Formats: sequence, structure tokens, C-alpha cells
Amino acid sequence: MVNSFKDYNRNSHIDYWLLIAVLGLSIIGLIMVFSSSAILAKQNYNNKLYFFERQLIFFFIGIIIMLISLKIPVKFWIKFKYVFVSIGICLLALTVFSPLGIEAGNAKRWLDFKFFTFQPLEIVKVFLVFYLAYFYANKQDKIQSFGIGILPPLVITLFLSALLILQPDLGGAAFLLLLFLSVAFVGGVPLGKLFGLGIAGIGGLLFFIFSASYRIKRVEAFLHPFSDPGDKGYQLVQSFYGLANGGLLGVGLGEGKQKFFYLPEAHNDFILSILGEEMGFIGLSIVFLLVLILFWRWLKIVLSQEDLENKLLAFGLGLILLVGMFLNMGVVLGVLPPKGVTMPFVSYGGSSLLSSFLCVGILLKLERKG
Repeated sequence: MVNSFKDYNRNSHIDYWLLIAVLGLSIIGLIMVFSSSAILAKQNYNNKLYFFERQLIFFFIGIIIMLISLKIPVKFWIKFKYVFVSIGICLLALTVFSPLGIEAGNAKRWLDFKFFTFQPLEIVKVFLVFYLAYFYANKQDKIQSFGIGILPPLVITLFLSALLILQPDLGGAAFLLLLFLSVAFVGGVPLGKLFGLGIAGIGGLLFFIFSASYRIKRVEAFLHPFSDPGDKGYQLVQSFYGLANGGLLGVGLGEGKQKFFYLPEAHNDFILSILGEEMGFIGLSIVFLLVLILFWRWLKIVLSQEDLENKLLAFGLGLILLVGMFLNMGVVLGVLPPKGVTMPFVSYGGSSLLSSFLCVGILLKLERKG
């Protein structure tokens, strides 16, 4: 793999620190997907390698996507921004309104293409960043005007968010709004205008939370998980048990007990709990260190861009990865309310893995330009 990068352009360098962080997280993810899902896979598919094999396939496809994106000019992604956004709208609409949408947990968030399932939200995040980077880099002279500098990207973001709320996926909608506000702020929109939009967004978020009983239960479970450990607080309490059992060094790889149907979504949202149980504080610290390296290299890439469009693109793509990581870690550690947010590169899921590798490929390309 390293030779492929060297052969691509011997006169250019690759950000090996970023590459090491991403591949390190992915390899840890592969190991933990196998460890955390083998029992479930054996029960449901009579093949304990079922989830691991699929994750491994998506890992190699992700590597190919990353290598291909290194050869594609950055302007390509910006040039076809409207095409990408239109594709994103169609995918979300298909999820909600077509038979291709898969319903699970009272929500339709995946598309069923027979041989694989796909979660459109993961790629829609990337497509939205393409558009926002273009818009705020090329509307600097009109950025003070609400009707021109804020309203068009706000309408597109709200439309995408509305399709997500229909699934329903309130967390995904909030993620897109956070992307919009963050890129708009870095793009130069006055803080006062963004503050008003932020307050309105928080108000809308609270309205949707308190309009559904199951969302209220999630908040209550976050605030007082041990008041009802058998029901509302069950998932979070089991996550705490896994982390507590791990101690400093862990009980040993493959020796954890929480994956024996105690902890729901052990190979997805709460895979870090299994990692903490089996590899202990040391194992979690390695993951946190790799995330810190990724954060460091992302900042370096953003700050090295002289072109505003590239700077905003790098900022938005890195934000997708890091916000996802921080949200997942916050849920596992009980700092944030439980929400279906996967850990990029680590949790099981092809949609997240492929879109994450696309983000990294473009960041590596931008690092060369910086």
C-alpha cells in the first residue's frame, strides 16, 4: 500500500501521520468487530465471521476509494457539487418514500440494494460539505446579506434535514445543521447571525425531543441511567459495566462478557465499550491517541490551505470524522445521551467506512496542495 502511494508521485509527500492514525483505527476496528460480533453472527447467520468478512471487504474497498480520490483533482468535487447534492436528496427520498427503505427500530434509515444495505446520511454529509465549501468561498462579497449569504445553503440544509426527520433521524438532522453552522462560521458569516440560527436550531431540537416519548426516555436514561437499569438505562449501564470490568489492562481479547447479548449494538455504536472491557484503559488510550493524531493532522491541513475553498473543504471533511468520533465516545462514556452514532473506522458499517475513507483521501490530496 505504501509503495502505491510512493509510485503515484515520488516528488510529493504523503501525510503518513494521518495515514497511520486512520489505518490504526481501522485495524483496531476489524479486530473488535470480529471479537464483538462473533456470537451474534453465529446465532443469526451460522457463521461467526459474517460481520468481520463484510467489514474486511468494505475496508479494502475504502482503501481503493482513498487511493482513487488521491488521483482526482480537488476541483472535481466542487465542480459537480449540485449533482452530488441532488443525488443525496434522491437517496434520502428513496429511503423514506420507496420500498427500498429498510425499517428497523421504528426508523427507515437504510436502503436495501439486495446484496448490500446503504445508509445515505453518511455520504450526504460529504456532499453537503462540497456545496458549502463552494458557496462560502465564492460568495464572500455577499456574505453580510442574509438573503444571499445565508439563506440558500440554509434552505438546502433544512431540506436535507427534513428528509432525515421523516425517517426519523433527529441526530442526523442535527449533525447536518452543525456542519452548516460550522462551515458558515469559518467562511466568514457574522457570529451574531449564526447565534440567532443556533438558538433557533436548539429550540427546534428541544421541540422534537419532547414531542416523542422515546426521545424523552433517552434523555432520562442519560441523566439517571441507574434509576431504571433494566429498561430505560439498560444500554448505558451495560456500557459502564463493560468499561468497569476492563480496568487498566482488560480481561483479554475475546474474553469479554458484555457481547454475550448483554450490551445491544456491541459491534456498532458501543464497540468502544467492548474494547474497553477486553483491552482496558490502555486499549482505549491507544484509540484516543490515534484520534488526537487525526485531529492534529486535520488542523495542520486546514491551516496550510491558502485557497479559501480548499480550506473550507478540508475543515468540513475533517469535522465529519471528528464530530462523529467525539459523539460516539461521549455516548459510550455517558457524557452525551445515547444516540445511534457510529465510531468512524472502528464501528461495524460499510456506509460509514467508505465515506470516511473518501474524506481521508480528499484530505490527503489537500495536504499535498497545502
